[in-house]
Amino acid sequence: MQNTRIYTTAFASVYPHYIQKAEKKGRTKSEVHEIIFWLTGYDEKSLQEILDNRTDFKTFFEDAPKINPNVSLIKGVICGYRVEDIEDELMRNIRYLDKLIDELAKGKKMEKILREQ
Repeated sequence: MQNTRIYTTAFASVYPHYIQKAEKKGRTKSEVHEIIFWLTGYDEKSLQEILDNRTDFKTFFEDAPKINPNVSLIKGVICGYRVEDIEDELMRNIRYLDKLIDELAKGKKMEKILREQ
């Protein structure tokens, strides 16, 4: 998994695709936000600043207020890789987000997506 170009890609350029993927399957932008906030600790205001500033993925995750301690409960395959086996922390975090958005689009309940016991 050497596609590190994503690290310098603006989060704002991928964000609309997350929204579109969710909405195409009958889910909402607010659910996408809930996932982003759960994973990273960002809130509505800080997410808007990231989008406005075109912050790259590397900075997006490095500056995240708090990566959720339950991320280790996220398991499965995304983009042909098992997320739990990805060694590079930044790439693993990016794929965690991809996996959560994918689960949303597949109709999973929010409690399951957010790994609430």
